[in-house]
Amino acid sequence: MFKIFTRDNLKLGLVLGFIAPFIGMYGYYFINFRQAAHNYWEFVRFLFWERHLLTNMLTFSLLANAIVFTIYVNTDRYKTAKGIFILTLVYAIPIIILKFLY
Repeated sequence: MFKIFTRDNLKLGLVLGFIAPFIGMYGYYFINFRQAAHNYWEFVRFLFWERHLLTNMLTFSLLANAIVFTIYVNTDRYKTAKGIFILTLVYAIPIIILKFLY
């Protein structure tokens, strides 16, 4: 089952780069808001009201991409790391724009 994660593949990197920020977003919720919000979806609605928290959460979610990227670079699987990096840029550019707008 976990054999797929040992491959060096651009498509795998794109998938991991897409999924890791969502895991990071849940981690942000779990660490900071689990006791305050009743459930995850109320937390998401609260983030859209409090824009400064939205950019903080999105930045934290990219930390998950950075961790996965570092793992794949350190194990010399550069094609997968390249896919993770591409999706990190796709996520990071809107976050930077949101940071300057709000």
